[in-house]
This record gives sequence, structure tokens and C-alpha cells, in this order.
Amino acid sequence: MRRLMILLAVFLVPLGIFAVMVLADQAYGGTGRGYGYVIEVTLPDAGTIAALPKIEGPIDTSRPLVVIDAGHGGKDPGAGTGQVKEKQLTLAMAIALRDELLRKGGIRVALTRDDDRYLFLGERPAMARQLGADLFISIHADSTEGSTEAFGATVYTLSDRGSSEVAEKMAARENSADSINGVKVDQQSGDVSAILVDLSQREALGRSQSFAQLILREGRGNMPFKESAAQSAAFAVLKSPDVPSVLFESGYINNPLDLARLSSATGRNAFAQSVAAAIRVFFARNGA
Repeated sequence: MRRLMILLAVFLVPLGIFAVMVLADQAYGGTGRGYGYVIEVTLPDAGTIAALPKIEGPIDTSRPLVVIDAGHGGKDPGAGTGQVKEKQLTLAMAIALRDELLRKGGIRVALTRDDDRYLFLGERPAMARQLGADLFISIHADSTEGSTEAFGATVYTLSDRGSSEVAEKMAARENSADSINGVKVDQQSGDVSAILVDLSQREALGRSQSFAQLILREGRGNMPFKESAAQSAAFAVLKSPDVPSVLFESGYINNPLDLARLSSATGRNAFAQSVAAAIRVFFARNGA
């Protein structure tokens, strides 16, 4: 009998102590202890932008707005040769285009980034939409593997299938930017995934193609083009349902001639003046 009592004490005493501790904790414990509390965490909506960029130019909000996107940035350097990285060239070109538009006035301008920051692909067109942009242009620079013969700029618009194998590969490379952060383009919202079958996209797509043709026309003689006609592919950064959008591949960083042109003030000015002229004609045609 005594042995049984000892065994019961061995098991029951610790259990009793534990029960007293739990009751005391619920009755007198601070916030975050026991069960009498609820933690609420507010998560941002999928399409929310942490901070929209500033709009420069006329204070008249009826004036057209262009959003200029410097491709890549931050931990995503893009293409590069030695110390020169795509993210640096695209930012310099975006700033040159902004300054040229502001210099002649009449057009409002915003940059998706004005420093070396990383942006998700989906954030870039989302900024344009939330700002109410009338036009979106994403600036990039390419690089080929091995050969340095590829030369000149190419203008792209959106399509569900690339206009060529080169366009398909180009879109695949650009769309992989988010994968460095473990986020895939095909994980974007259903609205974006279905954009090409959305009837509301057709008007914007037609205007995108018109703008692409204007860049080719205004740029001819001022900067070299690899392709004489606009190309198309499924670029994630162009998937905005209601903002005319183009992607401008400015040249090939691993080509010495292109690199020298893109790195020089003269080359950037030629780009800025040509694209700015195309933008003004575009808005004139569309009554803006």
C-alpha cells in the first residue's frame, strides 16, 4: 500500500503543480499569455504599391502622364559586361528621357525608380495604372551569349506568342527577373494572367503598337535599330490592361559599339530626343 501511495505521489504531484501554474497564468498573466487575447495582422492587398513615385511636370492633371520604367535594379543587375550593368544604363536613359520631356513642357512624367532599388515585375505596370498613366515605357539593354555581333535597339509590344524565336527568348529572360526572389511571373493575379483574352486590352494594345511604330519612325537616323519593325512577346512588365505600353531594348551591352553609345551622353540624348518626339506625336494623335 505504501509503495502504491509513493507511485501515485510521483505522478500526481507534478501534474497538480502544472495545473496550478496553468490556472495562475490564465488568471494573472500579461498580454500574450493564456487564451484571452486575439492577434490581428493586416496584410496588404496583392496589387498594393508601398510608395508611388512622384509626378513631375505641369500641375494640371489634365495633361498626359508618361511613366518611365528603368529596367532591373537593386539585387537584379540585369545584363552586364565587367563593371557596366544594365540597371545603371537603363536608369541613366530613363532620367535622360524624363529630363527631355520636362524641358519642353506640357507632359507629366514619373519614374518607377530614380535610384538603385529592386522592384517586382508586377509593381512596375501597377504603378502606371495607379497613377493613371496615359503611356508606359520600360527601358532595357540586352546581352548575347558568346557572339558580340548583335547590334542596335528593338521595340517590343505585348503578345501571347513571340513574333520570333529571339523575341520569345528575350521575354523569357526578362520575365525571370522575379525568380531571384522566389516569385514566378505565372503566380501573378488572375486578371493579369488572362489579360490577352480581355476585350478591354485590345484598344490599349492597338495604341501600344502605334506608339512602337512612332519610336521607330522618330528614331530612324538618330540611333541604330536591330529590327526595322516592332516585335512582340509575352513580357510580364507590359501586361497592363488599359495603359498603352512598350518595352524598349536599347542595344547590346556586350557589343562594343552599342556599349559606347549607351554609355555616352550623346547616345542617351539621341535616345531621349527620339522617344520624346514619338511621345509628343502619340499624344497629339490621341487628342491629349
